[in-house]
Amino acid sequence: MAGGLRTTSSSWMPSFWLSMMAKRNLLAFRYTRLPVDLPYEFEEATVADMQAAFRNGFLTSVELVKYYLDRINLLNPQLHAIIEVNPDALSDAARADMERGSINLCSPLHGIPVLLNDNVGTRDLLNTTSGTFALLGSVVSRDAGVVHRLRQAGAIIFGKASMSEWDHFRSLTAPQGWSERGGQGVNPYPGTQTPCGPNSGPAIAVAANLVSVSLATDLNCGISCPASYNSVVGMKPTVGLTSRSGIVPISKRLDTVGPMTRTVADAVAVLDVVSGFDPLDAEATRAGEKFIPLGGFQKFLKSDGLKGKRVGVIRRPFFEDISKGSIQAKTFQAHLRTMKLQGATLIENVKIKNLKTMLNYTASGLVTTLLADFKLSLNAYLADLDSSPVRSLSDERMAEFGQPIFLASQSTNGIRETEEAAIKRMAKLSKGFETMMRQRNLDALMFVDYSGEVALALGGYPIISVPAGYKRIRSSFGISFAGLRGSDSKLIEIAYAFEQATNVRKPPPLPKN
Repeated sequence: MAGGLRTTSSSWMPSFWLSMMAKRNLLAFRYTRLPVDLPYEFEEATVADMQAAFRNGFLTSVELVKYYLDRINLLNPQLHAIIEVNPDALSDAARADMERGSINLCSPLHGIPVLLNDNVGTRDLLNTTSGTFALLGSVVSRDAGVVHRLRQAGAIIFGKASMSEWDHFRSLTAPQGWSERGGQGVNPYPGTQTPCGPNSGPAIAVAANLVSVSLATDLNCGISCPASYNSVVGMKPTVGLTSRSGIVPISKRLDTVGPMTRTVADAVAVLDVVSGFDPLDAEATRAGEKFIPLGGFQKFLKSDGLKGKRVGVIRRPFFEDISKGSIQAKTFQAHLRTMKLQGATLIENVKIKNLKTMLNYTASGLVTTLLADFKLSLNAYLADLDSSPVRSLSDERMAEFGQPIFLASQSTNGIRETEEAAIKRMAKLSKGFETMMRQRNLDALMFVDYSGEVALALGGYPIISVPAGYKRIRSSFGISFAGLRGSDSKLIEIAYAFEQATNVRKPPPLPKN
């Protein structure tokens, strides 16, 4: 039943708890089509649209959840975007509707369903497995830090999205978007062959209108790649802006958590809720706190946000794969003209020192660092679980596609001389990028799709990806804006103004409800 919604099962859990979970899961998983008669066009509705409908009495959170459940039943068997729906989603929606009439609400996400990547921990009836059966039935000790913030804001934890198993850090040959539990994620745009990246499920679900907003994790291309290929907005915040506590980790050095949505405004609505200090990820989030503006990021949603901005364009090697005269080449040239008309200064043919080395996983030191970080981070995560079928990396065994990355990580022995040298090499390479940005007085760097993220992952820099266009049969591609640590506000201004000026996104050609 790969790719279908699953009930929870585990031979070691108490029979009563298993029985309760199975019964409650079936309430969601046997859900049949429910008629939801909405007085406005629902497809592509934004968070602001939904909140306006709530206030005007045109929509309730219960109706919204029912709509999405209906849509999931219709499309998820084809797309494999969602592994589990929260059995409590409808009751949580009913509570949000009651609260709406009795208290003064200020959170933009109150009563809004939020889909989580399957490596984001929840202390409820949902599993947290990173796509693998090895963690099925494991019990986390608490909600992830970002989930705690979502619940405080009144958001509805809607379910868990499919993803590349173990964040695509298990095998060199496993397809992107594939996991044991979720099956193969399918890009909803028919001309695109791959959903791309570790966090395919959140992107597919948002693109196909199975949910309005989602939360994903990123280290290297985990957000910008699926955002580009599924025509959605993806934001990888500066590392430390959002907490990583309760996340199945790859590297506490470089992991981050960010939104995947259909608009920049929706991404900011999520970011404003989930960013901030977390004592369980104190060092990173304390450093990231200083980048959070007073009053939040929403004030940077400016239609004239490109005015006066200096944006660097890396032609080589990021534009080299685009055929001259192609739809993609013509589209990017049109976008560059639009950005100039909107007041941006484009600095062409920007060069980053040692870029070729930065793009090489091995030469940059990234592989060496991640292999050691993964073993340390994962073993600490597993040890903190209340219950788990596995307690260390060495317990995990997989037949499909093998596990060469796991084996290489298991052979490491902490952060020693080799790993320290790799970490220093990554820092030195990142300094070259920072020096170039400051010398050229750049607000952002622009590149095609996710092509520059491998280099910028070394320093934990922020990236926002937005839809840029379509080729062939509505096969999507994106554009990414990246900057120095803490430049998230500037990137939001640039990305929002670009989005408003170009209005690119089109929903995939999927059946209506």
